[in-house]
Amino acid sequence: MENEAIAVTVDSLGAELVSVVDKATGAEMIWEGRKDVWPRHAPILFPYCGKLRNGQYTLDGQTYTGGQHGFGRDVEHSFQGTEGNAMRFVLRANEATLAKFPRDFALESTFTLEGRTLCQTITVTNTGDRELRFGFGFHPGFTLPFDETHVTEDYEFRFDAPQTPVVIETDPSVGLVTGNTRVLMTDSAAIPMDDRMFDHDSICMSRLTAKTLSVVEKDTGRRIDVDLEGFPYTLIWSAVGNPQLHFVCIEPWHSLPDTVTASGDWNEKPCAAALAPGEVWRTCLKMTFQR
Repeated sequence: MENEAIAVTVDSLGAELVSVVDKATGAEMIWEGRKDVWPRHAPILFPYCGKLRNGQYTLDGQTYTGGQHGFGRDVEHSFQGTEGNAMRFVLRANEATLAKFPRDFALESTFTLEGRTLCQTITVTNTGDRELRFGFGFHPGFTLPFDETHVTEDYEFRFDAPQTPVVIETDPSVGLVTGNTRVLMTDSAAIPMDDRMFDHDSICMSRLTAKTLSVVEKDTGRRIDVDLEGFPYTLIWSAVGNPQLHFVCIEPWHSLPDTVTASGDWNEKPCAAALAPGEVWRTCLKMTFQR
């Protein structure tokens, strides 16, 4: 899918955004997914974000195992076609998903292109006859640096207004929420970047009031803006910079990993939504590529 400014490619595996190319310069703005660094591009996280305590949960008296971030990113989504400036995919519960998650659902991904802004809309419908509880998050990775003349320190994360983010701490050895918090910074709009900033894993921010968080090239003003409105949590992350960062992620989430003391009962797990039969939930990730 493309317009006069950018060309977009989405893979049916995971309905994953894999490429956004600036047509004027040929620059690729989505991380290429190198297997020796991080083999993904911009996965969706469903039906939970992060890790499960002990890698499992219990629902309807049965215990299910699951890896990090659920299964939505790892299975084929049915391509429904491209029409005008939009393309659509859908994942419906099937034999394979029911073996991991015993609920009926339809998860629809719609990508819409307007100028230099790409909207990724997720619609989840409860197609079953029991409550559908689930978590959800976005995880787009952006190529860094933007060109060969810049290094990591030439960039910063920048909010559209000064913030005092409260970081929700996780135990990096197990990836679970500890219950501890800390203030990342006070009344500031910028988070400086360096190659070691993610040596202890991601930074999960809460209590944000900003409308956007951007990756900004400080000397030129080139940027990628990610809308945050409606998301209770926003993470920033990259694979450990060895010797340098190759990409950065801005991850708006609607739910969190398990806590270190989680019971494992799915019905006690905080969720993005709990839908009655027939109910629908929707969220949208909006990214503007100002390069």
